[in-house]
Amino acid sequence: MRVLMVHNAYQQRGGEDSVVESEVALLREHGHEVALHLRHNDDVNKVSRLNVAAQTLWSTDTTREIKALIEQFRPDVMHVHNTLPLVSPSVYWAANSLKVPVVQTLHNFRLMCPQAIFLRDGKVCEDCLGKVPWRAVQHRCYRGSAVQSGAVAVMLSAHRALGTFQSKVSRYIALNQFCKDKFVAGGLPAERISIKPNFVPWPAQPEWVGRSGGLFVGRLSEEKGIAVMLAAMRLMLAPRVEIIGGGPFEPEAKAVAGAGYLGFLPLPDIMARMASAAFLVLPSVCYEGFPRTLVEAFASGTPVIASRLGSMAELVADGRTGLLFNPGDAQDLAAKIEWAHAHPQEMLRMGQAARQEYEERYTPERNCAELIEIYRSAMAQSG
Repeated sequence: MRVLMVHNAYQQRGGEDSVVESEVALLREHGHEVALHLRHNDDVNKVSRLNVAAQTLWSTDTTREIKALIEQFRPDVMHVHNTLPLVSPSVYWAANSLKVPVVQTLHNFRLMCPQAIFLRDGKVCEDCLGKVPWRAVQHRCYRGSAVQSGAVAVMLSAHRALGTFQSKVSRYIALNQFCKDKFVAGGLPAERISIKPNFVPWPAQPEWVGRSGGLFVGRLSEEKGIAVMLAAMRLMLAPRVEIIGGGPFEPEAKAVAGAGYLGFLPLPDIMARMASAAFLVLPSVCYEGFPRTLVEAFASGTPVIASRLGSMAELVADGRTGLLFNPGDAQDLAAKIEWAHAHPQEMLRMGQAARQEYEERYTPERNCAELIEIYRSAMAQSG
């Protein structure tokens, strides 16, 4: 197949950027032709705020460039990832005008919540779900700015009114059932939403000996639950949880974890530590889409201790592939970590079940087959 992949890359590289790279490589490895149209948020600094707001609503640059690329590349399908702010929903209209079916991966909840993660003041907030997102402007939910929040809210409201999200996207990809249910509650057509999880390549069988300690990998920010993680570590005599990542909570992480704070590490080093850890901690206080670190943990045979919240409660089977704790509850998290340290054989058994889950659901081969089936469905629907 010939696939046009479209993505607006983030200033701070994250999981979505990695997913795009992985899917492009996956499709090419399986003999498909892929053209990548990439915009980068670093370009935001090169134009005025008014210009950025205008492009968020409708990007004439995107319309022109995508149409030219379609005429040149002749794709069977266009697969879109992030559109905010420089690509904009105008990309759907450009593809539709040339009769190219559109697939949109829903990595986060941006189409329902300008902030994208349903979080306000450290707690889950669904005020904008299925409604005009004016509260997001009132609370400055996007980047702490009423103006920028207003630009996203106007974009969402305008394209809902135009029917863009209802009629210009052939197939949506939700990462799990929980996310699909939220999008349907927010107004997206259920019959157009397929479920396809993220994947990671991990051909080698994990080692099952010499595992010890816990691991946190991610941005040190409020939504990722790092404050809950650090509070739990303060409650333990010997926390033995290493922290990898950077962000606003870096000073606190250094103070609490000491030598266990490792900062940023290259991916091979992260994966090596993942494969030798007894468990991974995912203490997020927001609705996650599908944390890439969770798939990496399962692939490496590492069970996950996660918040009993949103998709994580669906993806981690309590007592089988990991443990669940009450979201935001540092004491409960500390108790689960201490239990994990005290029961290494049980955690090893959960890790083996996690690896089996990976082999059954999250391998590149299975993911490629699911992706191609979604593409064919989009083509059949638009054809």
